[in-house]
Amino acid sequence: MTRAGIIWLLAGLLVVGTVGAPVSADDKDGNDRTLRATLKGFEEPPSVSSTGRGTFRATISEDGTALSYTISYEDLEGDVPEGTPACPGPRAGTVSRTVTGADIVGPAGQGLTTGEFAELLRAIDKNVTYANVHSSKHTGGEIRGQIERED
Repeated sequence: MTRAGIIWLLAGLLVVGTVGAPVSADDKDGNDRTLRATLKGFEEPPSVSSTGRGTFRATISEDGTALSYTISYEDLEGDVPEGTPACPGPRAGTVSRTVTGADIVGPAGQGLTTGEFAELLRAIDKNVTYANVHSSKHTGGEIRGQIERED
């Protein structure tokens, strides 16, 4: 995925008007914050009938300044859009990346402006974030999953 695609994944599409105190990088037990999501077409709004599926796993750094994630997808009905060199295959693959505040570029229309990593963490903590994969067949998103804390 391109940098812009990743930012939309983690910032633009994840934030849905959140407020509240900043999250800590550690959960109540003092462990690293780990997150997960199962991606499928029926989670898209509106639902998409797709053979595609995927997973999202992430860890928030101990100091709360970075999020490292891996997103895997397979059996997509459309190709992941061109211009996404980090994606190993058009209909199946795995992408891993670490993002920081420098990667956050908006969208301001959802209350997230450049560099607001703490706001992204607040959204994650409020359980209003998701991951999705867009394809040429389903440009609004082919598979999606709500991001949750991994227990």
